[in-house]
Amino acid sequence: MKKTADIAKQHAAAAVARVLVALILSACVSEEKYEQQSQQLQQTQAQAAAQQQQIAKMEEQNRWVVAGDLLFPSGGYQLTAKGKQELSQFVPRLQALQNTKVVVYGYTDNQPVGSALKRRGVANNLDLSSKRADDVVSYFVSQGVNPNIISAKGFGDAHPLAPNANKQGRAENRRIEIVVEGPGA
Repeated sequence: MKKTADIAKQHAAAAVARVLVALILSACVSEEKYEQQSQQLQQTQAQAAAQQQQIAKMEEQNRWVVAGDLLFPSGGYQLTAKGKQELSQFVPRLQALQNTKVVVYGYTDNQPVGSALKRRGVANNLDLSSKRADDVVSYFVSQGVNPNIISAKGFGDAHPLAPNANKQGRAENRRIEIVVEGPGA
């Protein structure tokens, strides 16, 4: 009977040891995942800080970049209501300008334009970026910006900010840049 009790104790001790080993191993995996997530968070925070610095620098240079996806429907060139709302923050600054030059630059990613756009006379990305920039200028003029100081220029997929190899890079490249140049900038 004593032998059976000793064997039972050994089995119980082994079971406890297996549970402890499993807990320790799972804690290691959780710690590893925690470290990965912590590194990802640090990278994201660093990217956000870099973007904030870039935004501050652009504002100092009187240059504002707005993501095209915020302004236009996918595959379109006419501002959405949300796009107009996004651009409205620049209207007071632009209305105050008189003796300067404002250029709205349009950019796209490198994906070819779709058949729907081609049917509407948009042959390529250069056309699309030009129409988008023109629509932004028309909006600003309709909001009281002096039409004699503002113009539009499309660059298509030239001058990308990021590689067009992935969705995120293409999204960064679809943009409008509003640049105040010359005296009064």
